[in-house]
Amino acid sequence: MASPSSLPISSQSSASAAGASQSQPPIATPAFRAFISRISSSLRHAFAQRRPWTELIDRSSMSRPDTLAEAYSRIRKNFAYFRVNYLTLIVLALAVSLITHPFSLFVLFGLLASWSFLYLFRPSDQPVVLFGRTFADRETLGILVVLTVFVIFLTSVGSLLISALMVGLAIVCAHGAFRVPEDLFLDDQEPNSSGFLSFLGGAAASAAAPAVARV
Repeated sequence: MASPSSLPISSQSSASAAGASQSQPPIATPAFRAFISRISSSLRHAFAQRRPWTELIDRSSMSRPDTLAEAYSRIRKNFAYFRVNYLTLIVLALAVSLITHPFSLFVLFGLLASWSFLYLFRPSDQPVVLFGRTFADRETLGILVVLTVFVIFLTSVGSLLISALMVGLAIVCAHGAFRVPEDLFLDDQEPNSSGFLSFLGGAAASAAAPAVARV
């Protein structure tokens, strides 16, 4: 009596594993996890370079500049020293502006989610299918670009972001102009200045890597 043929268990398991990996959501992809890990480590490194807030608001170091040239020089030196603190103030201004306008916050969150799940972190072997139509990567990119331009420039979201950014920059410039730079910290500006906003460039590179591979 002939023995029954054995089933290719390994082939079935590998096929099921491949199907599971293809069907995983964009938030579970290695690119998304690497992006979040890069953002977290870079933010920790950036905030480790911030100056004490008590030093930022030291009233004994405040004085009115005599000339515009002196004000510009103070802003440049203070920005080099308090760059992480100033960036935090600008981000707080943007956050407060968005929190007080929930609709704009919801629109921006939806736009970010669209870029993340439909293009940046979507597996390349999973096309976008909407209303029974399959969209190519270039079509998806074009739709997202048009949607982004519409949201930022043709709605109140863009004016809200610009207004909040201008308020944050005004606060930074006012503090930088009235804060008297001290000679004791002028020597240690250059080693740290190279790391300013480096986390943004690294995060953008991590996010753009999957997108560039599709183009």
